[in-house]
Amino acid sequence: MAKEAKDIKVPLKTRLNAWWNGYDLDDVKELLLARQNGGDAPEKTPTSPVEIDKPDVEDSISALKWDELRMEMSQLIWGDGYCGPGGKEHIEKMCKLLAMNSEMSAIVVGAGLGGPARVLAEEFGVWITGYELSEKLAERGMKMSTDMGLASKAIISHLDPEKAEPFDRRFDRAFSKEALYNFPDKPKILKDTFDTLKEGALFLITDYTLANVSAIENPDVQKWLSQEATRPFPVTADYMQKALEDTGFVLRVNEDISKEYIDLIEGSWSKAATVAEHLAAKGDEGVKAIKTLMEEAEHWALRAKLLKEGHIHVWRFLANKPAEQIR
Repeated sequence: MAKEAKDIKVPLKTRLNAWWNGYDLDDVKELLLARQNGGDAPEKTPTSPVEIDKPDVEDSISALKWDELRMEMSQLIWGDGYCGPGGKEHIEKMCKLLAMNSEMSAIVVGAGLGGPARVLAEEFGVWITGYELSEKLAERGMKMSTDMGLASKAIISHLDPEKAEPFDRRFDRAFSKEALYNFPDKPKILKDTFDTLKEGALFLITDYTLANVSAIENPDVQKWLSQEATRPFPVTADYMQKALEDTGFVLRVNEDISKEYIDLIEGSWSKAATVAEHLAAKGDEGVKAIKTLMEEAEHWALRAKLLKEGHIHVWRFLANKPAEQIR
């Protein structure tokens, strides 16, 4: 095979499609090279069964809802209790910024399946109350905490963002992992979090941000947003900075961590082919699971593409609720 074909990068979804239909990856690369150069496909290469990813908005899959199968597939890729990048070691390393100890309590905004919350409870001894927008994720996350003997140490509850006072007690720390972009009213959720924190508390945030206001008009950005289970409302990092400061927080860390996040995505999805092989052995049951896995792969491949091209970023903030000055 020509060197040019060997050098072609095959999207994960295409690789999984080719593998599932019994095609050789080198043949798929030759097909891609032929299409790229505007020529006819080689006779030996597959045609109709192999799907080539296109960036068109019209090609967008429908919103990926959090059903049982998607939760299962997500955890096969990201790890038990996770529905996105960053496992136990990543959470431990990142949350050292919060300087927590066993005498503290913390709130997790956007708790997902509760993986990060349980790491904080187990590794730092903190009493955690996690809040999640998806009722299904919250229900499953609480069951996992209970099954692990952490029913009172890592509580996962559904969050109603429109509730006047969604949080019912005071906390020493707060953490939000790629969740605030799903909240339509950023000032409200930041004010609610500020009000529930004690003086001197720290709030660690990682979140998706737009490169600029016009990025929302990008067709690939629109496609990504249309796939989200909950309608997202991303903003720029500058907007988030101002919103945090207007709320009363003082920023200690304000940095772009997109490169680190891209590495987390690619590292986890590198094992997708192995997962697919395992699922294929389950027969008809595995076929449906592989379809869900491939939809998830497409979703994350698009998100990684947007990060690499700079249309969106993953941003980290560490905010402090200052103590009131005694006059």
